[in-house]
Amino acid sequence: MTDTKNLTQLGTNVEAPQNPEAAVLETVPFSRGDGPPAIVRFTCPEFTSLCPVTGQPDFAHIVIDYAPDTLLVESKSLKLFMTSFRNHGAFHEECTVMIGRRIVAATKPLWLRIGGYWYPRGGIPIDVFWQTGAPPEGAWLPDTGVAPYRGRG
Repeated sequence: MTDTKNLTQLGTNVEAPQNPEAAVLETVPFSRGDGPPAIVRFTCPEFTSLCPVTGQPDFAHIVIDYAPDTLLVESKSLKLFMTSFRNHGAFHEECTVMIGRRIVAATKPLWLRIGGYWYPRGGIPIDVFWQTGAPPEGAWLPDTGVAPYRGRG
């Protein structure tokens, strides 16, 4: 059974953090076992942040794939972390890479990639990709499932 005694957010009423710096990414132990590493995917199709210049909302479809080593990111804490960007002013590139780096810092995975598929502002969609290195040998990496921009649907 997974040890959850150190979790402070799961199963409790927690207010959304006011910014990403205040958000806490919690982890739970993971046993990889034998064979190729597992790939875990989180998809956030309704991610929002704020333009740092205009304060207008920006929208993205975020896809995170990672190969956990000994820790998994706890999903409620990830949801709260992602929600904390709603009041955060930063450019698309900064938001996308910040998410990836925070998950890496919390879980120390074998590998992580993140794709931020940002909806257009001013007619130009911006897609941001970041990963920690080459994918692990033998891991199955599915397509991100996000269409090239054509109304993102």
